[in-house]
Amino acid sequence: MPAAYFVQLRLPRLRGIVEFITLLPLVIPAIVLVFGFIRLYGSSSVLPLTATSLGADALLTFGYVGLGLPYMYRSVDAGLSAIDVRTLTEAAESQGAGAVTILFQVILPNIRSAILSGAFLTFAIVIGEFTFASLLDRPAFGPYLQLIGASRAYEPSALAVMAFALTWACLGLMQLVGGAPAAGARR
Repeated sequence: MPAAYFVQLRLPRLRGIVEFITLLPLVIPAIVLVFGFIRLYGSSSVLPLTATSLGADALLTFGYVGLGLPYMYRSVDAGLSAIDVRTLTEAAESQGAGAVTILFQVILPNIRSAILSGAFLTFAIVIGEFTFASLLDRPAFGPYLQLIGASRAYEPSALAVMAFALTWACLGLMQLVGGAPAAGARR
């Protein structure tokens, strides 16, 4: 959020470059990214992160952040485009608010639903992602579902239904938390 806010407010000429960078994970396949991680941080490198469980978990986290970046950035950028960022910032600055106060008490409440939408999209991508966790040999939902599906018939279906239910619950929670205020609360 701070990067999208700063680019939209202070550096609008860099918007195209930032959008290009944030869209790269959509262009580069996940298998290429994970093999790059393994090659860079494998056991024969200077920083062998794949040698430890904590290091592999960190690589998995970085991979998921990279995969979720386009969805989160585009969602936040759309939320910022929907409000008048410059006017809100100038009004808050005229009242003596600092940068952190402006970000978290003025801008964040106005784009809360956009942030929740981006988080939901990222969650949906990560819960269904198989490549990173499988090749880094880390426990995650995708490899677990594949492992169970190799030997059993009904359990993968039950897990898939549970994943859909969890996704729908997150969608409902997003609507509840990020939706418009109730009719009586608008006054």
